[in-house]
Amino acid sequence: MGLNKEQTVIGLVGTGVMGKSMAGHFIKAGFEVHVYNRTKAKAEELLEQGAKWQDSPGQLAQHCNVIITMVGFPSDVEEVYLGEQGILRNAKPNSYLIDMTTSSPALAVKIYEAALEQKMISLDAPVSGGDVGAKEARLSIMVGGAKEAFDAVLPLFEIIGKNIVYQGQAGAGQHTKMCNQIAIASNMIGVCEALVYAKKAGLDPSTVLKSIESGAAGSWSLSNLAPRIIAENFDPGFYVKHFIKDMGIALQAAEEMKLDMPGLSLAKSLYEQLAAIGEENSGTQALYKIIDK
Repeated sequence: MGLNKEQTVIGLVGTGVMGKSMAGHFIKAGFEVHVYNRTKAKAEELLEQGAKWQDSPGQLAQHCNVIITMVGFPSDVEEVYLGEQGILRNAKPNSYLIDMTTSSPALAVKIYEAALEQKMISLDAPVSGGDVGAKEARLSIMVGGAKEAFDAVLPLFEIIGKNIVYQGQAGAGQHTKMCNQIAIASNMIGVCEALVYAKKAGLDPSTVLKSIESGAAGSWSLSNLAPRIIAENFDPGFYVKHFIKDMGIALQAAEEMKLDMPGLSLAKSLYEQLAAIGEENSGTQALYKIIDK
């Protein structure tokens, strides 16, 4: 079942750091775009660009045949899809429902099965790349669900992302995002410790970064977040509170698979310390404040 561009109406629920840029790219690509956000003020810029406002996820679903969600927590995802004013109670048959929130793999399967009962098509498609990747339309998108559904919406994914990979059945996208977050968690500790070490050794952290970011130590976090740390810019590309949520999901899934994750457990405990001193709305690079004591 393919998508005809002229007949495709996109709805986006959640116009925060990530969703705002994604919706903007769809508008620029010429699509009719409807938006909903709990705080309407965060959607004003999109409305000025031509997006149409809807008062609830359910109302939005009534006007669109591709509905994309980018919200905060699994509880938000569940309410948006399965609640009284939610998407599944209001969307038309054959609508594509694409959750790009980092959420629970089990919840992704639950939504997929509920969507099937309503003759709708559900994909879990969490992303990586942060605010910069969203702004520059080069997100990594990891997708779970039916392969034919993935093929149908791939042209839409290509408007907002560059590295787009079909991972398998429902929930596979979310499991892949957990792998992503697990890899980042311990890496962020290393990035912060390296910069603290450089400073204590009397080195210029920016000069050190020039030497190490292109070698074996190289990583996205080192190249993109270390410069923010050096500049004392702790604004969110990705919120501390959301990273703690992701690590909790990954640890729960790991426990169900009887896996021990010592690095992930340590990272989560450090980020919880960071949140406890009022940094939950800072970017993940603010971990430096805990390491630099």
